[in-house]
Amino acid sequence: MTPEKRQLVEKSFNNSETLKFYKATLEELDTDYISIKIPKQDIMTRKAGMFNGAMMASLVDVSSGYAAVTHYDDDCYVVTVELKVNYLRPAIGDALLSKSYVIKGGKSISVVRTEIYCISENQKESHVATSLVTMMRIK
Repeated sequence: MTPEKRQLVEKSFNNSETLKFYKATLEELDTDYISIKIPKQDIMTRKAGMFNGAMMASLVDVSSGYAAVTHYDDDCYVVTVELKVNYLRPAIGDALLSKSYVIKGGKSISVVRTEIYCISENQKESHVATSLVTMMRIK
Protein backbone atom coordinates (compact mmCIF):
# COMPACT_ATOMS: atom_id res chain seq x y z
CA MET A 1 0.00 0.00 0.00
CA THR A 2 1.35 3.38 -0.94
CA PRO A 3 1.75 6.04 1.73
CA GLU A 4 -0.81 8.17 -0.13
CA LYS A 5 -3.41 5.39 -0.10
CA ARG A 6 -2.75 4.71 3.59
CA GLN A 7 -3.26 8.41 4.33
CA LEU A 8 -6.57 8.45 2.38
CA VAL A 9 -7.93 5.44 4.27
CA GLU A 10 -6.79 6.74 7.66
CA LYS A 11 -8.32 10.16 6.95
CA SER A 12 -11.63 8.58 5.94
CA PHE A 13 -11.58 6.36 9.03
CA ASN A 14 -10.84 9.29 11.35
CA ASN A 15 -13.57 11.44 9.75
CA SER A 16 -16.31 8.79 9.99
CA GLU A 17 -19.04 9.89 12.40
CA THR A 18 -20.12 6.26 12.84
CA LEU A 19 -16.63 5.13 13.82
CA LYS A 20 -16.28 8.09 16.19
CA PHE A 21 -19.58 7.11 17.82
CA TYR A 22 -18.32 3.51 18.19
CA LYS A 23 -14.97 4.80 19.56
CA ALA A 24 -13.33 2.55 16.97
CA THR A 25 -9.60 2.26 16.50
CA LEU A 26 -7.76 1.22 13.38
CA GLU A 27 -5.62 -1.72 14.51
CA GLU A 28 -3.99 -2.86 11.23
CA LEU A 29 -4.09 -1.65 7.65
CA ASP A 30 -2.59 -3.10 4.49
CA THR A 31 -3.57 -3.79 0.90
CA ASP A 32 -6.58 -6.15 0.94
CA TYR A 33 -6.72 -6.18 4.76
CA ILE A 34 -7.96 -4.11 7.68
CA SER A 35 -8.57 -4.72 11.37
CA ILE A 36 -10.82 -2.51 13.51
CA LYS A 37 -11.43 -2.64 17.27
CA ILE A 38 -14.52 -1.35 19.06
CA PRO A 39 -14.74 -1.12 22.86
CA LYS A 40 -17.88 -2.29 24.61
CA GLN A 41 -20.53 0.35 25.34
CA ASP A 42 -23.90 -0.18 27.00
CA ILE A 43 -25.76 0.80 23.83
CA MET A 44 -24.08 -2.12 21.99
CA THR A 45 -25.15 -4.90 24.34
CA ARG A 46 -28.15 -7.01 25.18
CA LYS A 47 -29.50 -7.31 28.72
CA ALA A 48 -27.28 -10.34 29.38
CA GLY A 49 -24.18 -8.25 28.60
CA MET A 50 -23.25 -9.75 25.24
CA PHE A 51 -22.75 -7.64 22.12
CA ASN A 52 -25.90 -7.29 20.03
CA GLY A 53 -25.87 -9.02 16.63
CA ALA A 54 -26.73 -5.74 14.92
CA MET A 55 -23.54 -4.22 16.32
CA MET A 56 -21.49 -7.09 14.93
CA ALA A 57 -23.21 -6.81 11.53
CA SER A 58 -22.47 -3.09 11.46
CA LEU A 59 -18.80 -3.75 12.21
CA VAL A 60 -18.73 -6.40 9.46
CA ASP A 61 -20.15 -3.88 6.98
CA VAL A 62 -17.76 -1.06 7.86
CA SER A 63 -14.70 -3.27 8.05
CA SER A 64 -15.50 -5.05 4.78
CA GLY A 65 -15.97 -1.74 3.02
CA TYR A 66 -12.61 -0.43 4.15
CA ALA A 67 -10.92 -3.70 3.18
CA ALA A 68 -12.40 -3.39 -0.32
CA VAL A 69 -11.21 0.22 -0.58
CA THR A 70 -7.65 -0.87 0.24
CA HIS A 71 -7.69 -3.12 -2.83
CA TYR A 72 -7.87 -0.19 -5.25
CA ASP A 73 -4.93 2.12 -5.94
CA ASP A 74 -6.94 5.32 -6.24
CA ASP A 75 -9.37 7.12 -3.99
CA CYS A 76 -12.69 5.32 -4.30
CA TYR A 77 -16.03 4.66 -2.66
CA VAL A 78 -17.74 1.29 -2.23
CA VAL A 79 -21.25 0.19 -1.29
CA THR A 80 -22.54 -3.09 0.07
CA VAL A 81 -24.19 -5.42 -2.44
CA GLU A 82 -24.65 -8.43 -0.18
CA LEU A 83 -23.79 -9.21 3.42
CA LYS A 84 -24.11 -12.56 5.18
CA VAL A 85 -23.14 -13.08 8.81
CA ASN A 86 -22.98 -16.37 10.68
CA TYR A 87 -23.00 -15.87 14.44
CA LEU A 88 -20.91 -18.60 16.03
CA ARG A 89 -21.31 -17.99 19.77
CA PRO A 90 -22.38 -15.23 22.17
CA ALA A 91 -20.06 -12.25 21.99
CA ILE A 92 -19.18 -11.82 25.64
CA GLY A 93 -16.17 -9.63 26.34
CA ASP A 94 -14.79 -6.12 26.48
CA ALA A 95 -14.34 -5.31 22.78
CA LEU A 96 -15.03 -6.49 19.26
CA LEU A 97 -12.21 -6.94 16.75
CA SER A 98 -12.78 -7.29 13.02
CA LYS A 99 -10.31 -8.82 10.59
CA SER A 100 -11.31 -8.27 6.97
CA TYR A 101 -9.60 -9.87 3.99
CA VAL A 102 -10.30 -9.23 0.30
CA ILE A 103 -10.77 -12.68 -1.24
CA LYS A 104 -11.30 -11.44 -4.79
CA GLY A 105 -10.96 -7.88 -5.95
CA GLY A 106 -12.22 -6.97 -9.40
CA LYS A 107 -12.64 -3.74 -11.33
CA SER A 108 -15.95 -2.98 -9.65
CA ILE A 109 -16.87 -5.96 -7.40
CA SER A 110 -14.88 -7.24 -4.40
CA VAL A 111 -15.66 -10.21 -2.19
CA VAL A 112 -14.50 -9.82 1.40
CA ARG A 113 -14.31 -12.30 4.29
CA THR A 114 -14.64 -10.68 7.69
CA GLU A 115 -14.07 -12.48 10.96
CA ILE A 116 -15.31 -10.97 14.23
CA TYR A 117 -13.62 -11.74 17.53
CA CYS A 118 -14.65 -10.78 21.03
CA ILE A 119 -11.73 -9.67 23.18
CA SER A 120 -11.78 -10.58 26.86
CA GLU A 121 -10.16 -8.73 29.73
CA ASN A 122 -6.97 -10.83 29.39
CA GLN A 123 -6.85 -10.01 25.62
CA LYS A 124 -7.93 -13.53 24.60
CA GLU A 125 -9.73 -13.61 21.23
CA SER A 126 -12.92 -15.64 20.88
CA HIS A 127 -14.19 -16.13 17.31
CA VAL A 128 -17.85 -15.01 17.46
CA ALA A 129 -18.90 -14.40 13.84
CA THR A 130 -17.81 -15.04 10.29
CA SER A 131 -19.10 -13.31 7.20
CA LEU A 132 -18.95 -12.99 3.46
CA VAL A 133 -19.59 -9.58 1.95
CA THR A 134 -19.82 -8.35 -1.63
CA MET A 135 -18.87 -4.72 -2.18
CA MET A 136 -19.27 -2.65 -5.36
CA ARG A 137 -17.01 0.20 -6.31
CA ILE A 138 -19.04 3.21 -7.44
CA LYS A 139 -16.34 5.87 -7.68
